[in-house]
Amino acid sequence: MALETQIFDAAELLTDDESRLEYLRQSFASGDPAEIAEGLGTVARAIGMSRIAAEAGLARPALYRALAEDGNPALATVARVLATMGLRLSVEAIAAAERGGVGNSDDPISSLPA
Repeated sequence: MALETQIFDAAELLTDDESRLEYLRQSFASGDPAEIAEGLGTVARAIGMSRIAAEAGLARPALYRALAEDGNPALATVARVLATMGLRLSVEAIAAAERGGVGNSDDPISSLPA
């Protein structure tokens, strides 16, 4: 008997705002642009790509391309998509131990090389 497999799509599990927000937090925490784009795409599919595209004022095919794992969405696209989800970008300091040797102070701005 042949083994049947199904394609896994995380978007099917993201059925509420809390799970979507946590999924995006994990995507952004990775710091990997491809993972961030893919995370945004997964959450957009969970909500409805057509709805996100319409509310963000973007063409649906362009949104699919931008939010694919190999996509490279413009910052404006990311901001518009997040806004349609009721979210926005923010900045937080990275602990010195996590910065990979860049700077040595607990103050992330003043520790950058001039």
